[in-house]
Amino acid sequence: MKFNKLILTALIGLGLSSPAFALTEGKDYETLKKPMPQLQSDKIEVLEFFGYFCIHCKNLDPIILKHAKQLPSDTYFATDHVVWDHRGHFGFARLAAAVNHSGLKQQANPAIFKAVFDEQIDLNDPAITAQWLTSQTAFDGKKLLASYNSFSNQTQAQKMAQRTQEFQIDGTPTVIVGGKYKVLFPNGFDKGMTTIDELIAKVRQERGLKAPAPKAAVPTPKSKGASFAVKAAQ
Repeated sequence: MKFNKLILTALIGLGLSSPAFALTEGKDYETLKKPMPQLQSDKIEVLEFFGYFCIHCKNLDPIILKHAKQLPSDTYFATDHVVWDHRGHFGFARLAAAVNHSGLKQQANPAIFKAVFDEQIDLNDPAITAQWLTSQTAFDGKKLLASYNSFSNQTQAQKMAQRTQEFQIDGTPTVIVGGKYKVLFPNGFDKGMTTIDELIAKVRQERGLKAPAPKAAVPTPKSKGASFAVKAAQ
């Protein structure tokens, strides 16, 4: 027993009790020259700068949205549409701001990317966007249109343009963790989700925060009756 305590003391002295990060700076991530403020200062932010016109963003979107559902309780996912050119991108930013405001990201984004890439619909144009939204059945297009036409919509889009400049975003998709670390994807987007998780843990350790308890798994129902019971309990 005494021997085990001596071993533990030695490990702590060597710093081996801290979480080991397998990330390599310059390969898996880059550190921003200047840390940026988060939208929510009391949590760890995963912020994606993207473009509805970007094919790589289209490919990343279902992967990162699925992963966002699994983020720990001390972490949140946010998205900003880049605005490099007001005429070419601001309409898209307005649409992205409306998606954020309406809470329809999971449902609307697949349809938006499909419209832009497969159907060649110019959703940077406000008139075309309004007409397109009213015809949607895959999600609540009218709710999204109400957010698009809301008083705060252009203000939120303008803030996206401002953050594009402040973060010095020069390509999409760009994912920033904790306002400090830029995620690189040398091995593809799927493996990049592990990088995001490890950077979250790194930020948490640097801030001296405790890891939150893991989310409780939803039990698998064994019958239809059990399925209804699980849904009622949620």
